[in-house]
Amino acid sequence: MFHAFDTEPAARPLRRAQWLAMLARAPVSLLEPALAAHAETPPQWLRAPETGLVMVQGRAGGTGERFNLGEVTVTRCALRLGGVAPQQSAAVGVAYVLGRSHRHAQLAAVADALLQDPAQQAALDAGLLVPVRAHLSALRAQRHARAQGSKVEFFTVAREAGGADMDEDDSE
Repeated sequence: MFHAFDTEPAARPLRRAQWLAMLARAPVSLLEPALAAHAETPPQWLRAPETGLVMVQGRAGGTGERFNLGEVTVTRCALRLGGVAPQQSAAVGVAYVLGRSHRHAQLAAVADALLQDPAQQAALDAGLLVPVRAHLSALRAQRHARAQGSKVEFFTVAREAGGADMDEDDSE
């Protein structure tokens, strides 16, 4: 089931699943400036960025039986940052992103590793996650506005059709 991880109230601290979902949808143009100082540090690759296919499932009406919808391209990676903490307790950053962007996966994994450090979490939340949340909210508003432009109000059409019938009955 799909969960909208980026719709959590801003006052509550994010859980890891929520920030991973936001980082996966964040554009690289927002990730690069926020992580410029940290992205230059060479990571210890646990799994270098690699691209593959993943089967996506859907549900009829959102609640029905599952069915295989198709395959999507996904890039994944896992890394450990050397400068974050001693090697034994260094956080492992992981990322799965749609598409073939190795850079996007690497930046998302770096952000994941940094966000696991409580000392850096507040600064990264303000400098990275707040702009990403605003960007995703703007995209959602654009999609909503586009959908509203094509919305048909059947209640209004039915009411107008009913009003025309009533006028004919009154004239008899």
